[in-house]
Amino acid sequence: MALLVVRHAESVENADKYRGFYQDPRPYSGAAAHASSRTIVGLTPRGFRQAQWLAGVMPELVGPAPHVYTSTYRRAIDTAAIALPALPDGWPRQTALLDEQHYGDATYMTKRELYESYPALAEDRRLRKHVWTAPGGGESLAEGVLNRAAEFAALAQAELQESRTVVAFTHQTAAVAIRSLLELRSLPEILAEERKGKMPNAAILHYELHDGRFTRTGTTTPPI
Repeated sequence: MALLVVRHAESVENADKYRGFYQDPRPYSGAAAHASSRTIVGLTPRGFRQAQWLAGVMPELVGPAPHVYTSTYRRAIDTAAIALPALPDGWPRQTALLDEQHYGDATYMTKRELYESYPALAEDRRLRKHVWTAPGGGESLAEGVLNRAAEFAALAQAELQESRTVVAFTHQTAAVAIRSLLELRSLPEILAEERKGKMPNAAILHYELHDGRFTRTGTTTPPI
């Protein structure tokens, strides 16, 4: 029984992050920025090719009748639609448990603007990123995202009683939280690895469930 955690394919935000989305000063409100991140940000041409690559490798990995979940963000939904286009009715299912970290009013703020707007949060953001709570209704990695990841892990474990494979199309921050939980490693340890080399877009983390515990068995990364 397997759980596959897939980071969405390359988005326009990934490709043009510092020239398009992070303008200084930011020209839109936090709410507008977050709405854009959720509903507008789609895949680049390279992202489409990565998703097509997933379509070539995933059928053999997932086997028959996988239970497939995506976040509620367009870039994860679009990746799943291209990667697994022939799922039965009702799949994939969207769940906020797999969403990107909610950055609230800080969404798309540059660090300079963030630190000047919220100086009391600057030290945590610089030194303890996992406990930093995004202002204006946002969440921290250590609480909000990790708690959602724990709920999804429990869901996946229950779903594996009915299906051989569960697939999660998600985001880098949610994947960090899932790794921390399933691999029994601290968030700072996972984040230190991410600073050396972030999980690539369209990469697949492989986990197997044995005796009620998930074990990491490998990683598949795109050649594109």
